[in-house]
Amino acid sequence: MNNQLKKTLTIKIKRLDMFPNHFFGTAEINDNEYKINIQGQSVLRDKLIKLPIEFRDEKALLHLNGTNGTFFEDIVNYKGKSEWIEIDSDGILYYLADNQDKVNTIDVLSRF
Repeated sequence: MNNQLKKTLTIKIKRLDMFPNHFFGTAEINDNEYKINIQGQSVLRDKLIKLPIEFRDEKALLHLNGTNGTFFEDIVNYKGKSEWIEIDSDGILYYLADNQDKVNTIDVLSRF
């Protein structure tokens, strides 16, 4: 079995507004626009992603890309479908707090 990670999809950030404990905005997957919510994980929730489209792997590597070659990566668990793009990760939340205007895409890498 091939366990190589490959880019499964790209989330294009259109707008991302900062709130006291999360980011909320709009993003695009395959030319379809969705709401996006990024918040920290809690004691009861692991790092996770929920997507409005089909996704086949139980884990994903999220690669945030930005201007001037900036990037950040984190591994999250896939937790099913949602009407929105939902990401719970302390690392991503803290990275965005310092680099909100630099991030323009989130590549989702998985085995499938």
